[in-house]
Amino acid sequence: GLSAFSKAPALGWLQIVGFAGIVELNVYNEQVNDEPGNYGAGFLGLRSIGFMNAGIADPEVRKKKLNAELANGRLAMFAIIGMFF
Repeated sequence: GLSAFSKAPALGWLQIVGFAGIVELNVYNEQVNDEPGNYGAGFLGLRSIGFMNAGIADPEVRKKKLNAELANGRLAMFAIIGMFF
């Protein structure tokens, strides 16, 4: 449970936070097409190493899929909050 956080030494937490900060500043620092959250890396960052295609070309299909993703994310947030009660 949460007591595992106290078992990790302070230098371990410093390494974790430092690595996350380096990734944020060096890898995911630019947005593509001024879209929040779009870093151009694709699914699991695979596009940045050359394993994915260019993405969805049709803007209407892309918009529909992004809206579906947002709706699913919101539903998941409600579901996890519902499990608390």
